Amino acid sequence: MSRDAQGLSSAVLSRLPHLEPPMTTSAPPPPPRLPGKGPQGAGTLALWLLGAAAAFTALFFLITLVLRQMPEPVGQYADLFVEGAQMTLKLTLVSGLIGLLVGMIAGIMRSSPSALVRAPASFFIWLIRGTPLLVQILFVYNALPPLLKTIGINLELNEFWSAVIALALNVGAYNAEVIRAGILAVPRGQSEAARSLGLSAGQTMNAVVLPQALRIVVPPLVNNLVALLKDSSLASTIALLELTLSGQRVSSESFQPVPVLTTVAAVYLALTTVLTLFTDQLEKRVKIASR
Repeated sequence: MSRDAQGLSSAVLSRLPHLEPPMTTSAPPPPPRLPGKGPQGAGTLALWLLGAAAAFTALFFLITLVLRQMPEPVGQYADLFVEGAQMTLKLTLVSGLIGLLVGMIAGIMRSSPSALVRAPASFFIWLIRGTPLLVQILFVYNALPPLLKTIGINLELNEFWSAVIALALNVGAYNAEVIRAGILAVPRGQSEAARSLGLSAGQTMNAVVLPQALRIVVPPLVNNLVALLKDSSLASTIALLELTLSGQRVSSESFQPVPVLTTVAAVYLALTTVLTLFTDQLEKRVKIASR
């Protein structure tokens, strides 16, 4: 190449912008926004909760009107059916919320690399999933207070809180395995990148892994909540006046099990339908917020 050509090439190259080499360090992507995160998310969640409360209030009003128009023995005991349905929903929501907290704690413990942390959670899940829910309800109601009294804890449990504790522990064990699966579904590179940026293990779990895991496991958690509503019928064995026990009392007084049990099944179906409708909306909002 001639000196003129070399000079021209140098002049052209000198006029080109200086390009910096790309950075090779990759940071974890920001966790997906879930409903309730930030002012806008909190407002959306509040509207969702208000909508659900209004829908169930309207449902109970509609059930009352319809049942009062039914022939005997249903019409005569319409208020008793509605009272039992309200107790069923209350029992489901309280035990479901506690079960979600129990499941999150046990699921995180099950995902720990430390065997000392995993062992208590593994034992809890093995014990709860390996025994019938009916036995658990009877144990909490009849056997737990005397056992606690032997160690100096004088705790009296009524029918409602006995059922809440048993149902919450039961659904919490199943939620724990669901949440653990969600944590394992998050790519391991997310955690490694977060740790390389100086985040502690707790910060990585709280800010990077857990938000993505909860988005993944919303559908199975919702399914567990719907199943919990139906499982709450077992609380009738400890004389808690929920929907099933209401039907049993009406049936024993009227000696007409067919219309009574049909009514009980129809009310359960209405409750699960409305609950599924709003939980499906929650799933959609979570998917939209995570995009």
